[in-house]
Amino acid sequence: MVSEHASPLSPLGGVDAGGQNVHVGALATNLAALGHDVEVFTRRTDGTSPDDVRFAERVLVRHVPAGPAEPVSKDHLLPLIPEFTNHLRAQWQRTPPDVIHSHFWMSGLAALNARPTTTPLVHTYHALGVVRQRHQPDSGSLVAVRDRVERRILDESDAIVATCTDEVRELGKIGGRGRQIDVVPCGVDVSMFHPFGACKSRTGLRRAVCVSRLVPRKGIADAIKALAAVPATELIVIGGPQDSELSNDDEYRRLVSLARAWGVHDRVRFTGGLPQADVAAWMRSADVVIAVPWYEPFGIVPVEAMACGKPVIGSAVGGLLDTVQPGETGILVRPRSPEELAAAWRSLLEDDARRIAMGRTAHVRARRDFPWRVVARRTLGTYERVLAHAHQLVRSS
Repeated sequence: MVSEHASPLSPLGGVDAGGQNVHVGALATNLAALGHDVEVFTRRTDGTSPDDVRFAERVLVRHVPAGPAEPVSKDHLLPLIPEFTNHLRAQWQRTPPDVIHSHFWMSGLAALNARPTTTPLVHTYHALGVVRQRHQPDSGSLVAVRDRVERRILDESDAIVATCTDEVRELGKIGGRGRQIDVVPCGVDVSMFHPFGACKSRTGLRRAVCVSRLVPRKGIADAIKALAAVPATELIVIGGPQDSELSNDDEYRRLVSLARAWGVHDRVRFTGGLPQADVAAWMRSADVVIAVPWYEPFGIVPVEAMACGKPVIGSAVGGLLDTVQPGETGILVRPRSPEELAAAWRSLLEDDARRIAMGRTAHVRARRDFPWRVVARRTLGTYERVLAHAHQLVRSS
């Protein structure tokens, strides 16, 4: 696997550390549990970690030297990709992998340029540049370059693994019709995210939990505005830097000011980034979980909430269109609509029987469709198909 900016070893909560980190680590671990050896190539971001780190049994994280051994925003990584690519090429010339699975567009670029001729390449976009540009028109100077690269990846990969059906539709707009695109969702660790042992809020208020990186597109501001119309309720925001460093985060300061302006400062709590076990415990204590991004390639948080037996109020975008079943496991609302969010929020808090029934249905669906072992088996099916095709080409030549 190639994941240039999202290492499974990185702590969650930073601007560039989120669902992709979880996805790569969990997929690698569960593929290994099925009997396969997995190497994850990611850029070195510090000078003290070993070159190779054992992440799990049969899973090795390899740190690739490319640029300074320090964190670099993914928006500034492209100039470092040639060095990253050269390292991959040298490594794979010595030990060719059976299959390469790249994650995100810059990893796909490096994998295309470094892979041995006969090694099949599978790619997962995690996010498409055209979608980001649509929702964040000021998303940087790499728009044209990213678009060209993503189209090249679509043309030259042996298979694409899309995380939701909405992504298949978006890929069709840039030439993906007729291409081999397998839809495999992200997953959830059902041994950690479950409804058992839930505890109630001690504040006497109803509780909603929002788990997210602290970036504007995640819609936390909309949840804060909606809270003003949802009485006797608190909002717990989990994510971002560790609690001791939160005060230095620009987005945290903006959200705190917004909460004050909307008169809900005393009902909003920011925990900072937390370990996954603590996230699960907070979810179990909630009445509802809110996930209202402007756009979302998949969104692991709604599935984690469902596994905890909680209904989700989510934006009707991206992967949430697949995971949140309106009226059954939660409610979908328009993105950037605090009024619609508040109405959905109140409707669930005012009907305990409906909310509890949704949570039970959500739990059953999460355990059936989204455990990482299920995701790993489906991904392995894609690997086996492209390998069989590659072997057929070798025999015919």
